[in-house]
Amino acid sequence: MPDLIRLVFMGTPAQVVPVLRRLHEMNGVQVVAAVAPPDRPRGRGRQPEAPPVKEAATSLGIPVLQPSTLRSDTALADLEALRPDLVVVAAYGRFLPPPVLELPAHGCLNLHPSLLPRHRGPSPVATAILEGDETTGVSLMLLDEGMDTGPVIAAHEVALEGTESAGELTGRLFDLGGVLLEDNLQAWVRGELDARAQDDALATVTRKLERADGLVDWNEPADLLARKCRAFDPWPGLYTHWEGRTLKLLDAVASPGLSSDFLQPGRVVSTPYDEATPLSVATGNGSLDIRRLQLEGRRAVTALEFVNGASGITRAVFN
Repeated sequence: MPDLIRLVFMGTPAQVVPVLRRLHEMNGVQVVAAVAPPDRPRGRGRQPEAPPVKEAATSLGIPVLQPSTLRSDTALADLEALRPDLVVVAAYGRFLPPPVLELPAHGCLNLHPSLLPRHRGPSPVATAILEGDETTGVSLMLLDEGMDTGPVIAAHEVALEGTESAGELTGRLFDLGGVLLEDNLQAWVRGELDARAQDDALATVTRKLERADGLVDWNEPADLLARKCRAFDPWPGLYTHWEGRTLKLLDAVASPGLSSDFLQPGRVVSTPYDEATPLSVATGNGSLDIRRLQLEGRRAVTALEFVNGASGITRAVFN
């Protein structure tokens, strides 16, 4: 085992910044560089915005690389010059080509926010919520050329309460992933741990979410729409349309009883006179009680604030 583990971290979003910070503070480890995607134009002014991992690494004094692709000779040469013993990946969002996988002596480790082989692929947290899983977790795995198919070194299981949003749960799982790294990284480098091959027969694969996934189909049951509200937070969000404008549903829960046999799906079925559920909407099975929402061009408000200021809401049909 080297006296000081030279480590390269690869990641992108804010949820994995605590992993980078934990590695930076870990005894016996030197984070020699962070790799993040290039800055991208954001907002109305289309000004370049750095990914959160870049900003965090810069604040910690860690050099940052931002190659547009890891398949170029330049990117590989830059990584080779760092002489890494290990690469740790967390939500980087890109496949590592074979020359990069083979570069560090102790491999490339990945934190994946599910209990592999369940929910491989790009949307494991949202999918766990969408499917109503009672448990999920985070896996520390050795990367190979497949999509989350490599052997698992360690995992931590998490019970779900059925109230988690994807954003909150993702951050929680990566926090636990940082603990997994702290508990296992040096033992892995010393050769004291074995990686366990995944059972491909048990594998499920998630797909990348798209903006269109967030559009409400009011014919769907209320419990599924409530899970979508949590699974699509913060992106793509759950939204419908009212009077030609987009209406984001920020917090919603399912209620039993109403169905399309009696009321048109998408029709408002409660009004400001019912303060407990001031905005309830009929679905294909049950009703969806909306607690917080945001009309296009307006600030986010409670349902009571919305209906008190929205004329014609008692006759509304969302689409």
